[in-house]
Amino acid sequence: MGSNAKVKVRHLTKKFGDLLVLDDVSFEVGDGDLLCVVGPTGCGKTTFLNSLTKIYDITSGEILLNDEPVDPGRHNISYIFQGDSTMPWLTVEQNVRFGLDIKGYPEARKREQVDKYLDIVGLDAYRGYYPKQLSASMLQRVGIARAFATEPELLLMDEPYGQLDIELRFKLEDELVKLWRLTGTTVIFITHNIEEAVYLGNRIMVLTNKPAGVKETLNDDLPRPRDITAPEFVELRNRVTDLIKWW
Repeated sequence: MGSNAKVKVRHLTKKFGDLLVLDDVSFEVGDGDLLCVVGPTGCGKTTFLNSLTKIYDITSGEILLNDEPVDPGRHNISYIFQGDSTMPWLTVEQNVRFGLDIKGYPEARKREQVDKYLDIVGLDAYRGYYPKQLSASMLQRVGIARAFATEPELLLMDEPYGQLDIELRFKLEDELVKLWRLTGTTVIFITHNIEEAVYLGNRIMVLTNKPAGVKETLNDDLPRPRDITAPEFVELRNRVTDLIKWW
């Protein structure tokens, strides 16, 4: 991938005291990729994501975004957490505006972006509602709209749909794919759900057990929209499952 890589991770190592969690992790993410990261439970997937956002200081190695050391203060990075991350005292519209307010966008641009992404996620009629008035699916859509509204260089997602039922999860996965294709945003999506990774990603990175390293990175070229019952889908899902099961 080399020069056209959006994200370059080189020899990333993270220790908490004597506990080694990430062990010499190196990989690249292409501009516009939707990379799904899977691995055994407790292998360090969230630690890896928190290292990218500088929530954690890394022990050694480097993380580059556009060939510069990653810096959330300078780079436009959005983060969608597991579960609901809306602010209950703000309306839907105010929640979606929040990142734009923080980054100091001009007022006309804020209105344009809020209107655009509320329409895309189907929440325009609910812009004056507060989070307590919304369903779980709607709350996650607010988070998605807020993340995409700033048109980030990099969107990090940490098991955002893990607590939702299957039907809601598929709807929101389709929402994400639609937005990703529309915007060309580079996305790193952490999940423990192998089917979700195969459904969403154009690349899948499998981590080893703790201390985590990169086991293998697979291309996912299945046609969209994806059919989870198709033989080629099942074949790729089984391949990823075997990579996680056998160390």
